[in-house]
Amino acid sequence: MSDEKKNEQQIMVPLDEDLDTVKTTDSNTLDALAMELATIQQSAKKVAIIGSRNLPITHQQIIEILSYALVIQGNTVITSGGSSGTNAAAIRGAMKANPDKLRVILPQTIGQQPSDVQDQLIGVPNIIEHPDRSMMTLADASRICNREIIDECQQLICFLSHTSNTLHKAIQHAEDSHKVVTAFYLD
Repeated sequence: MSDEKKNEQQIMVPLDEDLDTVKTTDSNTLDALAMELATIQQSAKKVAIIGSRNLPITHQQIIEILSYALVIQGNTVITSGGSSGTNAAAIRGAMKANPDKLRVILPQTIGQQPSDVQDQLIGVPNIIEHPDRSMMTLADASRICNREIIDECQQLICFLSHTSNTLHKAIQHAEDSHKVVTAFYLD
């Protein structure tokens, strides 16, 4: 056998299936893909940016520039509060571009945030607080907050490590909700 014959790939066509029939799962997949394509093509959309608090300054600068660029293009950025990391960088970038295109959803109340977060939120016109979660742990309130942020957006951008359980669950929720998801792994 020649080397050319050995390197050829074979394509197997199943003969026992009716290839002219569209399965129900196929149409659901096509609908989901059509929705994702329409979202990507929209000129202005709601983009959620969430992620890790533990980021080097260079990553924070990239997120800040990304947030700035998204808002300049007419998008609304949705994030949560945070004294450092992803959320803080997203807030800084959006605030530089257009504060009216920033929406910050807090896991609890402004008063429950550390003082540096409270300082960062000065001047943010669209802040949603949740006093009903004031008795919850911050971890539980944050999980609910991430879901709320994802439910409001059309696209999710997430910065995380492979060990970030909470953020992996947030991504899964976004995918289950047929959001356009971009995940940046930092490790």
